[in-house]
Amino acid sequence: MTSLAELPVPRGPGDVPALRLVGAYKRFGAVTALDGISLEAHHGEVLALLGDNGAGKSTLIKCLSGVHRLDSGSIEMDGVSVSIHAPADARALGVETVYQDLALFDNLRPTDNFYAGRELAGPRWVPRSLRLIRRKQMTDSTRDVLERLRVALPDINAPVGLMSGGQRQAVAVSRAAAFASKVVILDEPTAALGVRESRRVLDLILRLRSDGRAVIVVSHAMDHVMEVADRAVILRRGRKVGELIPTAETYTEIVSLIVGGAE
Repeated sequence: MTSLAELPVPRGPGDVPALRLVGAYKRFGAVTALDGISLEAHHGEVLALLGDNGAGKSTLIKCLSGVHRLDSGSIEMDGVSVSIHAPADARALGVETVYQDLALFDNLRPTDNFYAGRELAGPRWVPRSLRLIRRKQMTDSTRDVLERLRVALPDINAPVGLMSGGQRQAVAVSRAAAFASKVVILDEPTAALGVRESRRVLDLILRLRSDGRAVIVVSHAMDHVMEVADRAVILRRGRKVGELIPTAETYTEIVSLIVGGAE
């Protein structure tokens, strides 16, 4: 397995979107969660996915992450049609997702959280049960990624359960960035964080954009959306009802679309 430090900085091939979703439908029994949604996320761009509760945001990112399968519709990565039927498919395509619960092991240090299920071990000709874990290489690679993203932790060897909410969020986002060659999806990345910790997470999002990733952010914090998002796609009741560039001039229209006042 390639170490984190050896992973190339992703760059977009021309104007081809990193991710394109066309005509996405998803139903749960009689409930239509996604009703023909199409969107694009480009390399080096932060796309905000907005909508009230029940708008379809969570279902959409779970379909892109492989948790759910689309009933119909197509997904393209860098212009190539792909199928995402499981989380492993999404990860193999360079898509990583950070959910609100962060999915961190509180009793483990950042390096162990980075490499949980992806441990570096070798050589490959040795049976897996007998391979030695390359702990130093994993630690060095984790430190390199944190330094590249300018994430400061009090102690890289401390369990993440002893860290603040913002530091834990930074570990989860950095882990996603380390393995996401194309798209990083963040579900409410600043929820329950204070002003200073939110600032650090927002700065980290901007650094992901500068690295050439496509970043999809689901958030109810409109002030944060206005600060970091290049475009905003608004969902309501499973449908895409608008797509705007977040500015002071479009703020009222975006909010109106979220609550249904513009329908």
